[in-house]
Amino acid sequence: MPEVGTRPLRKDAARNRDRLLAAARELFAAHGLNVTLNDVAHHAGVGVGTAYRRFANKEEVIDALFEEGLQQIATVANEALDEPDAWEALVMFLTRSLHMQFGDRGLNQIMNNPALGHARVSEARTRIAPLITALVDRAKKQGVVRPDLDQTDIIFMQVALSAIMDSSRTIAPELYNRYLTLFLDGIRTDRASFSPLPVPALSASQTHKAMTRQRQNKDGLRRG
Repeated sequence: MPEVGTRPLRKDAARNRDRLLAAARELFAAHGLNVTLNDVAHHAGVGVGTAYRRFANKEEVIDALFEEGLQQIATVANEALDEPDAWEALVMFLTRSLHMQFGDRGLNQIMNNPALGHARVSEARTRIAPLITALVDRAKKQGVVRPDLDQTDIIFMQVALSAIMDSSRTIAPELYNRYLTLFLDGIRTDRASFSPLPVPALSASQTHKAMTRQRQNKDGLRRG
């Protein structure tokens, strides 16, 4: 809904804005957040002037995508809170939010990039943390998770799984699900046995390749 005092975008303007955001997602996923607004315009197939009419600078593009990401995650959290089984709700939130990031590398980078600044981190905390707290508190009340679990534990689980997701994507794209299962078994109280791990562990050589992927990419760029 547009803010009071603003007019909705014309259809062609809204279409161009959507094209620019889609192009930015693709470029951010492939090249990180160092691409320019000019790059985004060319990738979207629109003029640079059109891009600057929609967004004053690249930061506004990142803000728009960050807002979209927050809204998507908040929607998943609220839908999880509608699930009466607290354990299923927590698993639903983690599984779906991580799958969103896995399917959209741009979203993953924007939501987890350490250079985003305090304002965006504060906004995420203000909007998402209360929802995660509600999920965790309900799970503790139902006795399905360890009593010392905190909502910040869930956040750090997501950070860790996001890093695994990013480093192993080209080697074993589903590997993060193995560690999600390990994390979930680690916080659940009422298990008689361990859950089957959905994918095998990486070999030593695969792990080395995953852990050194970014360094190898940088070395390749320097040689080129």
